[in-house]
Amino acid sequence: MFIIQSCGGDDPDPTPPAKTAEELAIEALTGTGTQAWGIDGGGSVLRDGTAVTDLYSDFELVMRSGTAKTYTTANNNDLFDASGTWSFAGPNFDKFMLSGSKPAAGREISFTQNNGNLTLTFTIPAPGARINGVFAVAGNYTFNLLKK
Repeated sequence: MFIIQSCGGDDPDPTPPAKTAEELAIEALTGTGTQAWGIDGGGSVLRDGTAVTDLYSDFELVMRSGTAKTYTTANNNDLFDASGTWSFAGPNFDKFMLSGSKPAAGREISFTQNNGNLTLTFTIPAPGARINGVFAVAGNYTFNLLKK
């Protein structure tokens, strides 16, 4: 005599837990772990509403997630550090800050990501807006970047 009993068993397709706001924001910036963003192919840079894309041609921002959230930049015209760490600013996970000593470091950078486009918006106030005591970079910036 055989007796087979079942208690419902495991669901072969369990529903994964919903992602937190922080997890969704990290994914928007870093994809599945590392994401490169750039100007090439139709991106742009505005300073106080005026196009300055030519000053940042071939600009690239690579963001990485993990235990240490890191970034690297290339062709940044000394506005950003070449590398460092990043962290969210505030409880809404819609802004981040970059470490470093260049003018964009330590500023709250608002971001939105939609269909492979990343828009970064931030302000550099007049104090500390000079590079090597010469080039003034104060202003309201909008970087429209494309997923690479």
